[in-house]
Amino acid sequence: MTPTLTPSGTSAPLAGERCDRCSAAAKVRAVLPGGGDLVFCQHHANRYREQLEALAADIDETSLN
Repeated sequence: MTPTLTPSGTSAPLAGERCDRCSAAAKVRAVLPGGGDLVFCQHHANRYREQLEALAADIDETSLN
């Protein structure tokens, strides 16, 4: 599965969105500093958290709807 980048500034609720890695229900949005974002299920968010933080991504777990 190919990760999907969307324009930054979209902190819309994750209702109906699917994880960019496994297509499970999205629980976490990682907004990348260069623009765009990725959404992950909790499992993949935990797995990639260190790498995302190293990229200075803003990790948003509050838009869970």
